[in-house]
Amino acid sequence: MAKNLVIVESPAKAKTIGKYLGRDFRVMASLGHIKDLPSKGLGVDIEHDFKPIYEIIPDSKKRNNKKIIAELKEAAKESDAIYLAADPDREGEAICQHLAEEVVPKRPRKPYYRVRFNEITQRAVREAFSNPTQIDQNLVDAQQARRVLDRLVGYKVSPLLCRTIGGRLSAGRVQSVALRMIVEREREIENFVKTEYWTITANLAAKLPPAFDARLVKVDDKTVKTGGFDEGTKKNELHIKDEEQARALVTEAEKERFVVIDVSTRERKRNPVPPFTTSKLQQEASRKLGFSVKKTMQIAQRLYEGVELGDEGSVGLITYMRTDSTRVSEVALQEVRALIGEQYGKDYLPEKPNHYRSKKDAQDAHEAIRPTEVHRTPESVAKFLSRDELKLYRLIWQRFVASQMTPAVYDQTTVEIKAGRFLFRATGSVQKFDGFLRVYEEGRDEKSEEEDEAARALPPIERGEELKLNSLTPEQHWTEPPPRYTEATLVKALEEKGIGRPSTYATIMATIQDRDYVEKIDGRFHPTPLGMTVCDLLVANFDDLFNESYTARMEEELDEIEEGKRRWTEALREFYAKFEKDLQRAEKQMKQAKRQAIPTDEVCEKCGAPMVIKLGRFGQFLACSNYPECRTTRELARPGSSEEAETGEAASFEDERCELCGRPMALKRGRYGPFLGCTGYPECRNIRKISKKTGTIAPAPVPLEETCPVDGAPLVMRQGPYGQFVSCSNY
Repeated sequence: MAKNLVIVESPAKAKTIGKYLGRDFRVMASLGHIKDLPSKGLGVDIEHDFKPIYEIIPDSKKRNNKKIIAELKEAAKESDAIYLAADPDREGEAICQHLAEEVVPKRPRKPYYRVRFNEITQRAVREAFSNPTQIDQNLVDAQQARRVLDRLVGYKVSPLLCRTIGGRLSAGRVQSVALRMIVEREREIENFVKTEYWTITANLAAKLPPAFDARLVKVDDKTVKTGGFDEGTKKNELHIKDEEQARALVTEAEKERFVVIDVSTRERKRNPVPPFTTSKLQQEASRKLGFSVKKTMQIAQRLYEGVELGDEGSVGLITYMRTDSTRVSEVALQEVRALIGEQYGKDYLPEKPNHYRSKKDAQDAHEAIRPTEVHRTPESVAKFLSRDELKLYRLIWQRFVASQMTPAVYDQTTVEIKAGRFLFRATGSVQKFDGFLRVYEEGRDEKSEEEDEAARALPPIERGEELKLNSLTPEQHWTEPPPRYTEATLVKALEEKGIGRPSTYATIMATIQDRDYVEKIDGRFHPTPLGMTVCDLLVANFDDLFNESYTARMEEELDEIEEGKRRWTEALREFYAKFEKDLQRAEKQMKQAKRQAIPTDEVCEKCGAPMVIKLGRFGQFLACSNYPECRTTRELARPGSSEEAETGEAASFEDERCELCGRPMALKRGRYGPFLGCTGYPECRNIRKISKKTGTIAPAPVPLEETCPVDGAPLVMRQGPYGQFVSCSNY
């Protein structure tokens, strides 16, 4: 029988570790946390220094927790020593603490140890077990502080939302800040005023081909400004505002000689990027592979814990995937440098290893994300991995190898051309050496026009050369609003602002979508009416709490607790003193918001009573003041909204008639956006969707001669996303 018990979180990790430790060790899995705050009730004793009241996680369909703990206890009794080997982070430390409390025998007291490893390889695992340590109480306290903070916010604020708006709603300390960022971006887009501007491009020919484009950059001593006119145009800037102005400049410039006044060429180096941190992996997997943050972390977890590689058995392919450090071990650096020299040649190998500086608040306990064995190429493991596992492993492998290669080298040429009082400029570049780009090129969220221009090839040109003007083209442009967030750009923004931690981003994005606060359309986040209502209420009543800088400061305090610089109870006392006052004020304000009914000039079409504006689950709406005797409600138009701009004014739908009963159709707004609904509701439940993208109305259902076998109503032919289908007209 094994003398030692090792407890990890997952069976896959247990299997991989087990083969490295030998017969003296029995490796079992706890399947994650075994204790947590209760699902019902606050579970925090505020009066006694915020003491958390943990309980064993109840059994569920997917997991028999009592059985797991009983089996772990029995194995612990039979062992000489217990090794707690959960992941090397705050959550892992908390799991180990709870295992020590619930599983390690008290009588007789058995010795227990904490082992941590950054990669699941034979060398790393054996080294960790040769040098076991104890549970780090600072890490446990930091996790506990976060858990209690999140519970206080969630359990104190969520009920206020439910009572004010209705339904099952939730507020989260970090998720609500992410929601606020998405909503505020949407408001920026809604309020954005487009500005017209024009650019002028000359297509020119030198003595040798090819012809090339040069853009007008100056008129006299004024720089031609493109985009961003909110603050007005400065004295030394020229804003070409309309076609008339642009045509006048073109007519004048066409009469001039185009002479090259300067040609400058300089060598430009493009340096490789660091190996992946968690957030950079999430961003790049979103850009290049189209993976959600959640999917990226799930696949990375499998690659870390172990994949079956034929005769080798279960092997951990990457280092720990929750890290914000770019540090790489000396052993890994030697291995990758050897591979680069062998596979790509000495020109691709820098004299010394490339070292990268981590961001200032990085936790440097873990290395960057890299392959555990760089000689295990994507091609060599392809037959053992699923399609998505291989894609992510290849991305990690390529990024790591490229990070230790030489820069790419370009010759960048800038040509300045004088035409009377006009100055035109052309830029182009030629790659002299591909360097790290032979292996990997980082993805971009948005590509600028300047980058496109710089990549163009230019012909040989000499100073003083007169160029032939082929064409002079004015082009109209409009300033663009800021783009909506994608998963990649939201992760980037959260990280830059210090909100949350990369390990929590997947949960944040899943939660705001599961709660119907936001939806993804064409890969970008759009707040729903419910999300905007929730955000507005939270900001109005808890502006400090759900504020970017305040949330970032809380993350810094959690880091200070982890580093032993601050007591967790002290941080919570400071937080709760202000939070309690905000709660009391919010209770009063939200009650008033719930009761508030703003009078309008609208009249109820059923009883003739005045209509009032009320607050509901999908924002403000019109309701009959004679409620509850009359329950008539109507959609409240939102002047100037982006939806109105996309779908047209409400009046444009006045001619639409219900094809089932002949009554007028009305513009309504539900959880999935605007739609047309029959005014004969609830007798007639006919609706027609409105495309958010194009603003067009879905095709009308076609009545059929057959009737529904359930209620006898006519059957209709509808158009769905996968083609036509038959449904009941009362659907």
